[in-house]
Amino acid sequence: MRYHIWTLGCQMNVADSQRLASELELLGHRAAADPDDADILVINTCVVRQSAEDKAYGRLRELAQVKRAHPDKVIGLMGCLVGVKDPLRLREKLPHVDVFLPPSDPSPMVEFLRDRAAEGEARALDEAAREARDYLQDFAAEDGALVLPATERGTLVSAHVPVVYGCSHACTFCIIPYRRGVEKSRPVGEIVGHVRSLARQGVREVTLLGQIVDRYGKDVPDGPNLAQLLRIVHDVAEQEGIYRIRFLTSHPNWMTDELLDTVAELPRVMPQIEVPVQAGNDDVLARMRRGYTVAQYRELIARIRERIPDVAIHCDVIVGFPGETEAQFQDTYALLADLKLDKVHLARYSPRPHTVSARTMPDDVPAEEKKRRHAALEALQEQIVAEINRRYLGQTVEVLVEDQVKGKWRGRTPQNKLVFFNDDSRDWRGQLAQVQVIWTGPWSMQARLPDTDRAPGEVASTEAGEVGALARR
Repeated sequence: MRYHIWTLGCQMNVADSQRLASELELLGHRAAADPDDADILVINTCVVRQSAEDKAYGRLRELAQVKRAHPDKVIGLMGCLVGVKDPLRLREKLPHVDVFLPPSDPSPMVEFLRDRAAEGEARALDEAAREARDYLQDFAAEDGALVLPATERGTLVSAHVPVVYGCSHACTFCIIPYRRGVEKSRPVGEIVGHVRSLARQGVREVTLLGQIVDRYGKDVPDGPNLAQLLRIVHDVAEQEGIYRIRFLTSHPNWMTDELLDTVAELPRVMPQIEVPVQAGNDDVLARMRRGYTVAQYRELIARIRERIPDVAIHCDVIVGFPGETEAQFQDTYALLADLKLDKVHLARYSPRPHTVSARTMPDDVPAEEKKRRHAALEALQEQIVAEINRRYLGQTVEVLVEDQVKGKWRGRTPQNKLVFFNDDSRDWRGQLAQVQVIWTGPWSMQARLPDTDRAPGEVASTEAGEVGALARR
């Protein structure tokens, strides 16, 4: 049997889908690039924004037609739309769905397929699964070890490793605690086994994930914190050939000097910090229940820049939160204009079921006004990042090459800047390349290998425009 997984939403969902794919392959199933060829169809869902939830329901309507035409196909629904509690209403609403999987838990699908397999089919699957199990034994027998799907073995360069599941902070706008449950740190041994297994399958960069990743270990008495975990993972990286380590997403309240100093000290931990601000006005932050002030966030940014040379700082911002006035929005605009961060993930507020803001605060900023504010910050940030990236022009930077797109090698700098370059002489996937930047834009940079004949700064405008369009997100 063949499977196909659609993944919506965050990096945690990407990691969850990868874990499900791994479990399916250990059962003997194989990936189908075309969903029409798949016997098992799974949607891994996100509900952080209404638009993401709408995409999931749109796909589910399509799968209802598929199920009517092909009743033997297995339909699975996974992720935050399902949540951690038994989704009784969803079961009634979506009778064509065979299996409901909570976030980060592939076991319901595994159990369903084992129970469903006929005796002859089970024998065939077991024979097909032996290859994946043998492959597992080749590189790891540790807790947490993950067999990559066959399509990713030896080709996946960067992978995500969950270290904290769930969240207990409960910002007033956030649905994650209701859908992913309370905060739970993953055991160090599992994380080490996961990282080691990825390294032995060709992965060269890992990103440690958590809804609030810098709270790692807070739920475990006398357990290690994130700074200590980074040191452990760094040792594994040195042993196993992992070039780079990143982590996200952090919360300002838990970003300690110990953590910042650890990032600065460990050469394989990249100088990139993702620390959301969400708003640039104290009253809005209080209504969001973020737990810090604008002044405290400014002080944190100053400390990060002081302690980590050449750091890139990313953040999140929500526009149109209930009660946000034009003056309060302008405070956010002014904060971003002053701090000049490397990347800002922008979102328009949408009320989420069961959250405090949805229950107690009217969604009183009109949709068109939210759109205008979003566009204003987007334009501002485009100017800021273009200015930041121009500083790289003519410099030689180290790029970890991820893949090849339209004939150009694509990789990222330690600061997570996207870089494209041309070279037909070798396969650069998974390698570190020293390249000279010859063109910069807000979304990407173009570079050349230093030993090529082209003069620094020389790049065809059509080529530059193509790369800029390719990298725009």
